[in-house]
This record gives sequence, C-alpha cells and structure tokens, in this order.
Amino acid sequence: MKNITRFFSIVAVLAIGTVLSSFFYVPASKPQYSFPYKKAGLTERQAAAHLLSRFTFGARPGDVDAVVNMGLEKWFQQQLDAGLPDDSLNQLLSGYEALKMTNAQIVQTFPKPGQIIRMAVKEGVIDKDSVNKGDKQEYREQLKALMQSNGQKPQQELFRQLINQKILRAAVSNNQLQEVLTDFWFNHFNVSITKNDCAEFIPSYERDVIRPNVTGRFENLVLATAKSPAMLMFLDNFSSAGVNASVDMQGNAQFRKRFQQQMQAQMNDTTRRVLNKLQQAKKNQGLNENYAREVMELHTLGVDGGYTQQDVTHAARVLTGWTVYPMNDYGYGGAMKKIIEKVGEDELTKRGFVREGDFLFAPVRHDDKEKVVLGKTFAANGGYEEGVELLKMLAHHPSTAKFISKKIAVRFVGDNPPQSLLDKMTKTFTDKNGDIKEVLITLAASPEFWSKTSVREKTKSPFELAISATRTLNAKIIQPFQLYTWITRMGQKIYYYQAPTGFPDRGQYWINTGALLNRMNFGLALASQRIPGIRVDLNSLNNNHEPESAESALKIYSKLVMPERDLEETVKRLTPLLTDPDLVKKIDEAAGKSAPSIDKNVMNDATLVKDDAMNDNMMNVDENGKKLKEKLGKKNLGKNAGFASMQTAAGNNSMLGQVVGIIIGSPEFQRR
Repeated sequence: MKNITRFFSIVAVLAIGTVLSSFFYVPASKPQYSFPYKKAGLTERQAAAHLLSRFTFGARPGDVDAVVNMGLEKWFQQQLDAGLPDDSLNQLLSGYEALKMTNAQIVQTFPKPGQIIRMAVKEGVIDKDSVNKGDKQEYREQLKALMQSNGQKPQQELFRQLINQKILRAAVSNNQLQEVLTDFWFNHFNVSITKNDCAEFIPSYERDVIRPNVTGRFENLVLATAKSPAMLMFLDNFSSAGVNASVDMQGNAQFRKRFQQQMQAQMNDTTRRVLNKLQQAKKNQGLNENYAREVMELHTLGVDGGYTQQDVTHAARVLTGWTVYPMNDYGYGGAMKKIIEKVGEDELTKRGFVREGDFLFAPVRHDDKEKVVLGKTFAANGGYEEGVELLKMLAHHPSTAKFISKKIAVRFVGDNPPQSLLDKMTKTFTDKNGDIKEVLITLAASPEFWSKTSVREKTKSPFELAISATRTLNAKIIQPFQLYTWITRMGQKIYYYQAPTGFPDRGQYWINTGALLNRMNFGLALASQRIPGIRVDLNSLNNNHEPESAESALKIYSKLVMPERDLEETVKRLTPLLTDPDLVKKIDEAAGKSAPSIDKNVMNDATLVKDDAMNDNMMNVDENGKKLKEKLGKKNLGKNAGFASMQTAAGNNSMLGQVVGIIIGSPEFQRR
C-alpha cells in the first residue's frame, strides 16, 4: 500500500508539472483578434471550456483555470504556433524505434511476408519448390530465424508502435491543436493499413507529410500527400503510365532502349518475376485514374466542384510518371533500383527524372501530349512541373476554398455550420492564399463559433471519447494498445478505414443503440480500473475528499468531468441509474449482443506490458476474442451503498468508479 501511495504521489507531481509546462510558452505578440463569446451569453470560463472541447482532445483538471489566467486569445495563438515543450511525451515515445525510421529503414526492418519469402529463397534458407509441401511449423521457424539474424521484425510490431504513438500523442501532448489537426488532415487525406502496399509508409506519412503542414498553406498538404509513397500506393498512382507517351524528347528514345537492355542483362529470376508483374500491370492498367479522381472529389474541389470525367482523365495523364523511388531488392521497384544503381542518378537527372526523397518522377512513363484540365491547357512535352502546376491550381481553386472551409467548419463548429460562417472562411482561404492558420482564426473569432447552437453540438468519435475520458480523469496510460482495443470495439479502428473518404465526421454515423451501450461499458471499465495498463485516481480529482453517497458523487464528479456546463438535467436523468442493482449486468449483456467483433491480434498482442498488480481487475476475453466481459458484478449504487468499502488497487472506491463510469458513458459526455 505504501508503494501504491508513493506511486500516485509521484503521478500527482508529474501531472501538476505537465499542466504548468503546457502554459510555459507565450506568443511573442498579442493576437490581433478577439473572441466574441460575451455577445453569445457565455462567461469567460464557459468560453474557455468551449475552446478546450473543440481545439484539444479534452480538458484536463486545471485546464479551464489555466486558459482563463492566460487569456483565451493568447492560449489559442499558443496552440496555433505549436511550440510548447513536450518532454513528457517524448520520453514516453523514446522506446518506439520505428517512429524515427525513414521509409527505407522501415521497409528493411518490417518486411511484408512476401518479401521475407523472396529473401529466404534467394539466400537459400528455404527451397521455393518446398514452400507449400514441407512442414509449416518448420517453415515458419526458418523464416523467423532469418528475420532475427537480419534484425527484422513482423509488420504487426510496426502497426502497434504506430497505434500506440497516436494514442499517447493525443492524450499527453501539450500541443493539442497540432494533434487534433493531424488527426483531421490524416482523415481528409486518408490512407489505410488494409492496403498492404501502402501500410509500411504510413508512419512517415503522418510524421513527415501531415503533422508538419497542419497549419500551413493548403497547397503544401496537397503536394506533400501527392508525392508520398503512402498515397501513391494507396490510390495506385505509382503504377499509372502514359499509354501514348513520347520517347523522342531529349534523346529519351535511345536512353529508354539502353535502359531496357541493361535491365534485361542483369536480371535474376526474382527480379524478372517482379518486372513481369509490373509490365503486366502496366499492360492491364496503363493510365490509372484513381488518384486524379480522388484528389478532385475528396482532397480539393469536392464532389460538386465543377469538374468532369474528361478533367479526371486529363489530370491522370498529367500525373503519369509520378511513382515511388525503389527502396530495396525485394519490394516494389526492386528491378528499377538495380538499374538506378547501374546507370546513376546524375544520368537519370539529365534525362528528366526527378527525385525528391522517396518520390520519383519517371519521364519514360509520362504522357507528354497536350492535356486540358478545368479549361487550363497543359502544352505538349511537359514533364514533372506540369503535375506540380496542376496540384497548385486545384489547391487554389474557388471550389476548393468552399469545400475545405466547410470541412473545417464541420469538424470544429457543427455538423451543419451556418452559411454566414462558411462565407467568411472561404473569403479568408482565398485572400490568404490557402493559409490554414488564418482560416482557423476566422472560425474561432466568429460569432457563429460561440453561438448556443454550436456549443456542445459535436458528437465525439470513439477515439475522441476514449482520449477525452483519459484526459479528464488524468489517467496514467501504461498500455495504450488497451485503449485501441476499446476504441475498435466502439466502432473506430484507427488507421484501418478502407475508403479514401476517411471516417465520416457526423454524429449520426457514430451514435446508435449498440454504440451508446459500448460507450457506457467503456466508461464503467475505465473508471472502475478494469482496463489493464490504464490507471486512474478518482479521489485525487476531488482533493481526496470522499463523497458521502452515490448521489453526492454524481453531482460532484459530473462538474469535475464536464466543467462549466449546466448539468441539472444530466444529473436528474442519471440519478435513477444509481439505484438499479442490475445496471452493469444489463449494459454488459446488451453491449455484448451488439458489439463488433475484436481482432484477435489486438487481444493477443504479446508485446503488451504485464502488470501483475492489475490482474484481479482485468477484462476477460473468451477464446475466440469476440466478447469482452468486465468483472464488475452486481453492486447496489444507492444512497446508503457504503462508500468506505471495497477499495481497488489504486485506492479508488468501487462504487465511486461505477458512478464516474456512468458519467463518462452518459450522452452529455459524448458531446463536445
């Protein structure tokens, strides 16, 4: 018990330090804008709570006070600048080596299964003819031994690190708006782990392409995502080739012939098979319009942006030759990698090839005939530069200004933002050259953002719910992957959404009977310390003052969890739940019937940290991994339930945990 007390004392000190450090940086100059919250009838504290609900993943204890003390505009500018120290977060992420790796290093360290097999065959570890005939267990052990000898790891470990870092950044980072915007723009320019070819490039995509550009100029996001291997693979532009491409310009006819001769001369069997597949893909596909269509419909202009099918086709022709620079001998581009090494990059540059990091423009695959997109003519004999010109044109198009402004407003204001606000944001987008920071300032400084129809209008996604709950309870996250399990169960498997649209950002998508039951179950599990590796100290939130009854706890903790809200109706609606002895059982049974299945890999992740102190409070999973059952039991939550009994390992009263769990699962907490 002494060790536990000491542990939470340390946690309390660290929490105080984190709150203070998050307000250490102050903008160099006073913001030139002001927030009209008083005209909307909000107090300064209510306005601070509203800011925190929209531009962070949830207020922590003390955040409202800190924002008020600093000044709302200064706090917002601080978040826009994203310059706060994040030492605590960096320490938590220091053990995730994949987060520091380049794409090439990730490809080498976390190879896809097919690459491992090709590597094993080439190195003579296994016989290609016996792959499907021999002992499967022995076969797997041979591949595992080869990977270990090469310092390689399964891709599942890469995905675990990616998921864990997202949860930790959202929950812990002091630069909250940067993380909220990273989540928003990643969803806007969505790529998915489910597409095997792009999965290994997602860590760099989020780190190097999305996060650094979230408050910059919109055209930078469009260009950076277009050149990213993740996007090139996800929407298939890496394979798009001009079927009528000229090979005469700059002597490319002779070069292309020599290029192909050298390729044939040095191909081994593995390389030849890869090349044959690429050639067959080119024969079958030729021009691929996937990216050209989505960059117009989803990324820039919008579905009603005024483009035609001919515009899509011509835009796809403009972007032919945009592909991925080869990274190893066994994955995509293995054959080309050998040629580049043989010919040399200097020679390729002379012939019009363009390399920028992991992006490669290959003129021998580019359609260099004349094209016309949205009335603009791209003259014949163009190259890489016409693709850049096209994307900039799309990024600055009037339809894009309207489409992007509305999408930002939907995220930060409401599912149906007023047209008056959209008009102002669109004008700023146009006048300020697509400056995202300026568009956000226009939004936050508008009366529409502060109106009563906007406050608490948005519904939290499962990810937002889980992160906001841990932040408001000041939870200690030791095993972030456990939160991912619950987020998935509630209907949002982050990084796995297959459609290029990204997750819908409307409340009706997230809320139904089954979803609400799962959310209530999550609240009960979290507050009752039944999610392993997630620790909460509920008593400390109330200065270690224990409520006299469940009803008293409901009133006190509702205010702590949802600061500056009118909670009279919420408390009234939740009070009957306190006297239902079968509440937990009913919720558990109902949620079990409607809950989505859980990926067995999620629950069987061998890399999760063991925590013996929590064993008695863990969730149980049946052998099929399909149903979670919280060991909550039947507890009478009535007024005389006896709050002094049944302490958990962390010192939390079990009755208090269930009261707070009901609050977290309530409809009011689902709103932000």
